[in-house]
Amino acid sequence: MKKFLLACLFFAGIFWALSTYQGLAVEGQYDSMVLNFRDSLSPAQVDRELKAIASKYGLAAKFNSAFSKTDKLYVVKGDAQVLEKLKQSEELRNLTEYVEANYVYSMDFIGGTTPNDPMYGQQWNLRAIDVEKAWQKTKGKGITIAVIDTGVSRVEDLKNTKFVKGYDFVNDREDASDDNGHGTHVAGTIAQSTNNNFGVAGIAYEASIMPLKVLSASGGGTISDIAEAIIFAADNGANVINMSLGGGGESKLMQEAIDYAYKKGVVVVAAAGNSNRNAAFYPARYPKVIAVSATSATGEKAPYSNYGAGVDVAAPGGAIARAKNGEKGDISGGILQNTIDPKTKESVFRSFQGTSMAAPHVAGVVALIEASGVKDPEKVMQIVKQSARKVADDTQNYYGAGHLNAATAVTLASEGQLGVPDFLRWARDNGYLSPRFWIDGGAVALIPKLIMVIGSYLLAWLLNSWFPFRWNWSFSNGVFFGGAGLFFLRGFYVFDLTQVPFRIAGSSLAELGNAFSNTNALNPITASVLLPLGLLIILLGHPQWKWFAIGSAIGTTACLATSAVLAPQLMWIGEGMPAIAFLSINAILCFGCAYLSIKSETATI
Repeated sequence: MKKFLLACLFFAGIFWALSTYQGLAVEGQYDSMVLNFRDSLSPAQVDRELKAIASKYGLAAKFNSAFSKTDKLYVVKGDAQVLEKLKQSEELRNLTEYVEANYVYSMDFIGGTTPNDPMYGQQWNLRAIDVEKAWQKTKGKGITIAVIDTGVSRVEDLKNTKFVKGYDFVNDREDASDDNGHGTHVAGTIAQSTNNNFGVAGIAYEASIMPLKVLSASGGGTISDIAEAIIFAADNGANVINMSLGGGGESKLMQEAIDYAYKKGVVVVAAAGNSNRNAAFYPARYPKVIAVSATSATGEKAPYSNYGAGVDVAAPGGAIARAKNGEKGDISGGILQNTIDPKTKESVFRSFQGTSMAAPHVAGVVALIEASGVKDPEKVMQIVKQSARKVADDTQNYYGAGHLNAATAVTLASEGQLGVPDFLRWARDNGYLSPRFWIDGGAVALIPKLIMVIGSYLLAWLLNSWFPFRWNWSFSNGVFFGGAGLFFLRGFYVFDLTQVPFRIAGSSLAELGNAFSNTNALNPITASVLLPLGLLIILLGHPQWKWFAIGSAIGTTACLATSAVLAPQLMWIGEGMPAIAFLSINAILCFGCAYLSIKSETATI
C-alpha cells in the first residue's frame, strides 16, 4: 500500500510539474483574432453568430481576404482580454474549428537575399527566374564569364564587378571598351554590381567578366573575329561564354571554335535571334551551344523571338510597348541595366529587349551552377534543361525545355556537393543554430522530451524497487524508444532528401502514427496501449526481447502522460478533456501492462 501511495504521489508530481510548465517561447504581437468557423455550418448560422459577437462584444468580423469565403475564415480586432472571452464562449467553441491570436510576423533574417539596389524593383526579369532563392547558396564567386559582344565599359554600376583581361578583336588591342552599349548591357545582366545601394542588380554578381569585343559600334562583326574570341576565352580561363549575337550561315570555323571551347570545359550560351522565325540562328543553332529564346514580362514568347529548331530554353528578353507613332511607350516591359549612351559614351540606365537580353540570363545562371560545383558542360546543360519550368502544349517549341529557373538549377547542382558553408547555412535556415530551437518549441520541444525520458526511467526505477529484476540493454532501449525515441531527428532536413525516415527514427512508439502525416496531433491508434500490448503479446516468451516490450510499455506511459498535460491533441478526437481523458487512461493501462508483466516475470525467477 505504501508503494502504491508513492506511485500516486509520483504521478501527481509529474502532472503538477507539466501543468505549471509555461515554456520559453516568446509571446507574439497581435491586435486581431482569427475565427475559423466549421465547414459544416451554413452561411445563415455563421451570420447569426457574427451578429451575436457584434452585439455582445462590439466586434465587427470580416473575411480575411477574397479567398476566405470557402474556408469561413474571419478576422476581428481585439486584444488578449477579448481573445480570452471569445475562447471561453461555449457556443463559439461549438461553431468554430479554433479561435486564436492573429500574430504579426515580420522579416527576421541574416544577410537577406533581396538586394539594396534602389532600382531592383523594376527588374521583373530577375524575379521571373527566381534568382533570390539561388543567391541563398551562391552568387557565382570564382567563375569567369566571357562576354563576346560590342565590348564592355566599366560604367558606374560595374565598379564593384570583377574583371579579367580581355581583348578587342575589332581594333586588335587589349582595351575592349564598349562603343555601342549592347555589350555593357549584357554584362550588367550577368554580373551588375549588386548590394551597392546603387542602380540595379545582376545574376552572378560575384563572378568575373572577361570583355571580348568582336562587334563594331554599328553592331556588326565577322565570324573570324568571333571564332578567335571563343578560342581566346577558352585558353584564358573562361568558364562560360555568352554570345548575344547571331545570323544566317553555318561556319566550320565557328563550329570548330565552339567544339574546342566545349572540350576545354567551357559552356557556350547564345541568343536564338530576333526574326520570329521557326529556327534558332547561328551560333545558337550548333548542338553544343545553349540556344535561348526570349519571353515577355507575362512569360509568353516575345513577339520578335525565334523559336522551334535548336531552341533549348527560354529566358526573359522583354517586350517594350510601342506607341502608335512608333515612339517607345511603356519601357517597364524591357530589361533594365546600366550601360553607355553610344553617342555621349556616358553611363545611363536603359531598358532593352531581345534574345540578346535573354541569353545573359542563362549565362548568369550557368555561372551559379558552376559555382555550386558542376563544371562539365554536358551536365550543366542537363541541369539548365531539367530545372526549367515546363510549359504545357508547346507544340512550336517556343520555350525549349521551359522557363529558366535559377533556384531549381542551383538546387540540382548542389545535390551531393554539400560543403561546410552549405551545412552551416542549412543549419541556420532550419533553426539548429538557435538555442531557443533546442530549448522550446523548435523541432522537438526539448524540455517535454527530457521529461518523457526522465519520467520513463523514474517509472522503471520505481517498478524495479517493487519487483527487483536485472536491468539490461534490451530493457533500457525499450524504455528510451517507448518514451522519446531519437527525437532530435524529427526536424532533420537535408535538401531534397525525404524526411519520412528521419521522422520514423525520431518518433517514440506513440508518435509513429504521425511519421507520415503533416500534423502534430497524435494518432489515437499508436498513442494508446495498443502497440505496447501487442509487443508484450508477441515478445513476452522471448528471453531478451520481452524486456524490450516491457520497457516500451513504461516509456509509452511517460510519453502519453506528458502529452495528456502538455499537448492533449489527437486526430479525430481533437483537444481538451476528451484528449486528456484518452491519453490519461491509456497511460494508466500501459503502466498496468508493464506492472503485471514485471510482476509475472520476477515471480518466476
